[in-house]
Amino acid sequence: MGVWRYGGPEALRVVELPDPEPGPGEVLIRVHAAAVNPTDTMLRSGAHAARLQAAAPPYVAGMDAAGVVERLGAGVDDRLLVGQSVVALVVPAGPARGRGAYAERVVVPAASVVAAPDGVDFPAASTLLMNAMTARVALDELALRPGQTLAVTGAAGAFGGYAVQLAKADGLRVVADAAPADEELVQGLGPDEVVARGDGVAGRIRELVPDGVDGLADGAVLESLVLPAIADGGGLAVVRGWAGPTERGITLRPVQVSQRAGDTAALERLSRQAGDGTLTLRVARVLPAAEAAEAHRLLAAGGSRGRLVLDFAAGLADAPAEGPDAA
Repeated sequence: MGVWRYGGPEALRVVELPDPEPGPGEVLIRVHAAAVNPTDTMLRSGAHAARLQAAAPPYVAGMDAAGVVERLGAGVDDRLLVGQSVVALVVPAGPARGRGAYAERVVVPAASVVAAPDGVDFPAASTLLMNAMTARVALDELALRPGQTLAVTGAAGAFGGYAVQLAKADGLRVVADAAPADEELVQGLGPDEVVARGDGVAGRIRELVPDGVDGLADGAVLESLVLPAIADGGGLAVVRGWAGPTERGITLRPVQVSQRAGDTAALERLSRQAGDGTLTLRVARVLPAAEAAEAHRLLAAGGSRGRLVLDFAAGLADAPAEGPDAA
């Protein structure tokens, strides 16, 4: 599923491309499921156009793939085997050369491919790596010590939920936000305290932590509105590139998951944590791959607590491919 021209959800079309060939150090994956993430809509709409200038359309979105190893390129070690169930963190604007996970087959650097979590089906497995690795990067950037306090906004979302669970596994005290409808879900993720999300959330966090939290992972993209919750000299992890200004010596920690896409050890650890129950995989709905446009509409409508997933297991053989001149 790709876009010849940037636009709304309707720009996503079935496209026919030659089967990719893995080069040295690369893996060819037969995709069974691909999670739908907000960054995919940015590729579709053209928000990532500057990063794709070296690639030719159609551009294929998708950063999360789960499937089976079909071929190995030269030099790939025996960590990965043909026929193995795997998950991959795909970077369409990087090594994938404009070809993301919304495909029957995708070539990915071997360093970005790890064994799928034990006992997990492909749709659930596909929801793991991009958001969990983003949360892992946020925590690593904040570099809090066990016993320190982290606040997480947007805790009911994919990034926020993983941030809560990873932080607890790291030994941190966690304060998370939740809307009334999401309070039970967020409580189930294991934070120490939950506050009401929305206007005034920084003040509610301060009521629980009078000196301010040591770090904050801003999944809700509240940016300057959460600064009052953070202690003097603390850190704010931002996922959308906000550049400040901050106050009271608070340090911004921009989160770029693409810079850690090849951190095999970290990806393997995340897969193990999903397999042993440390991380909760949440699927909101599985749609046929040909309905990618509808998945993007549902994502834009909001309210999903879990990831929408595209099912590529049956392939796209019955869906007509469209070229660049399709209306």
